[in-house]
Amino acid sequence: MAAAARGSGRASAPRLLLLLLVPLLWAGVRAGPDEDLSHRNKEPPAPAQQLQPQPAAVQGPEPARAEDPCGVAVGGTVGHCLCTGLAVIGGRMIAQKISVRTVTIIGGIVFLAFAFSALFISPDSGF
Repeated sequence: MAAAARGSGRASAPRLLLLLLVPLLWAGVRAGPDEDLSHRNKEPPAPAQQLQPQPAAVQGPEPARAEDPCGVAVGGTVGHCLCTGLAVIGGRMIAQKISVRTVTIIGGIVFLAFAFSALFISPDSGF
């Protein structure tokens, strides 16, 4: 009976992980390539005709720059570690559910679909 209780606890952790990650992943899929995921909190960008050059500030310290190399390096490293860890955990979860043969067949179908679409979509079409 104790083994059954432990087994059900282990099964709830992947479910909880999926419940947390699926909405986040879906938001990423819905977002366009130039769209930020927090677009609801921002004002729409101004058209190019309304952009006017602003005079330089006469006084005061220089504002903080977004191109901080240490921040970029640390952020990139942490981001890659998180993505790699999630890929390993997700791969292990998927490997327990479906066989290698199924993954190979799905990969082959997706490859052929992209190859077939390359026959009809020109590189200059904007996709």
